[in-house]
Amino acid sequence: MNKRVKEFVKSDLAVLLFLALVSVAIHTATNGKYGFHRDELQTLDDARHLDWGFVAYPPITPLIGRVELILFGASLIGFRFFAAVAVSAVMVLAGMIAKELGGGRHEQVLAAVATCVAPVALAQGAVFQYVSFDYLWGVLATYFLVRLCKSGDARWWVAIGFALGLGMETRYTAGFWTLGIVAGVLLSDARKYLTSKWLWIGVGISVALFLPNVIWQAKHDWTSLDFLKHLHERDVRQGRNNGFLLNQIYLCVNLVTAPLAIWGMWFLSAGEERKKYAAVGWMVLATFLMLWLAKARFYYTAPIYPVLLAAGSVTFGNWLKRAKSATTRLVNGLQWALILLNGAAFAVFVMPIAPFGGAAWRLTSKLHDQFREQIGWTEFVESVGRIYNSLPAEERAKTGILTGNYGEGGALNLYGPAMGLPHAMAGTNSFWYRGYDPRQPQTVIVVGLEREEVQANFTSCLVVAKNANRFGVENEESLDHADIYLCRGLKSTWPEFWKKFRRYG
Repeated sequence: MNKRVKEFVKSDLAVLLFLALVSVAIHTATNGKYGFHRDELQTLDDARHLDWGFVAYPPITPLIGRVELILFGASLIGFRFFAAVAVSAVMVLAGMIAKELGGGRHEQVLAAVATCVAPVALAQGAVFQYVSFDYLWGVLATYFLVRLCKSGDARWWVAIGFALGLGMETRYTAGFWTLGIVAGVLLSDARKYLTSKWLWIGVGISVALFLPNVIWQAKHDWTSLDFLKHLHERDVRQGRNNGFLLNQIYLCVNLVTAPLAIWGMWFLSAGEERKKYAAVGWMVLATFLMLWLAKARFYYTAPIYPVLLAAGSVTFGNWLKRAKSATTRLVNGLQWALILLNGAAFAVFVMPIAPFGGAAWRLTSKLHDQFREQIGWTEFVESVGRIYNSLPAEERAKTGILTGNYGEGGALNLYGPAMGLPHAMAGTNSFWYRGYDPRQPQTVIVVGLEREEVQANFTSCLVVAKNANRFGVENEESLDHADIYLCRGLKSTWPEFWKKFRRYG
């Protein structure tokens, strides 16, 4: 082993990378427990139809999904691998931010572990969604902003622009991070960069990265704006933004690490280094306030916490160094014990770890529906397959499948080909743009629609099966979409029907 390798192995960065690898390994070992989530099934289908935009999100997440399909096929563990890597990479960034703020190895490790055990981070490493990658780009942009503030080197704006561009091509809420940084610049001494060519080069890079999606949106009547408006109104109507403030403490961090986040905000806004890092402090505060006032869901703020935990870890570490007493050693040991115990406890509830049907599973199912909605997709497709294959060959040639949501459509298109099923139709999000079955089927197996809707659109419909799963788990499919219909005689033409079948979800 040469000298450089030995030095790297002993470095702080090597320690952070080791912790991140442990996190990836834990997620990889547990991510195959149940099944695909309906959101993953949507992304899986979008990944097979790459474009510069999709109704529900910009193109980067489906692109990553396509890479995973190439590398791992339809493996559940493989499909979630890069999400696990993304949240684990944030651990490294949190540690690196702590180093930039003056923290030693202890503070860097504390920042990384405190970031890792946040319930929102644990959960997003266990499912493939754009939230995981939005989380990474937001923290990456913050890291670059910290480097800018510390060094005064305006060239960091190039990196910031690149990270924000990736963010906007991943999730539109990255616009809040962009506005937060704008606020940080205008409300601090960073205003001096407004005349720097590097800031405007960074802006240009960000715009160039986002431009292909803007062009796609323009060609598709700005459909994502309609989608976001619909979802936001639904979330507010259903109270999904309730508990925003409390969930910052319980889920974006947790009760054990919340003090670190509070100390971190003090470090950035009132501590000795407050002037140097004022742009970061204002960015955090402005982004938080904008999301709160916009009635966003609690986890939208997740990317602001790694920098707060890093700054808080440095503040706590400095206090430990000054105190140097038996009490401080006890406090430090107690804090680490609580962080690790708290992380292990939350992991059981937000990661696919609990044995199916046990006490932990039942408790988890009461707290959230993340795992319940992963059960039953293969049985659902098998039920549809039995109906389809029971039809006479002549009728099968003119039979299509119509679904009410992207989970059903995605599951049928994932598992259905092995059973000889035709491509499933769905009117939700980007499925609608992919259109109806070009054969314009005369017989249709319909799932996920209410009885009134099928009766309004077909001359004849019979319930021929029930959507259930072998575990008897009650979820959206088994409760709300239990009936599987065999319908004939569409009352309008397929083009006319398709125009009114469009929906968001």
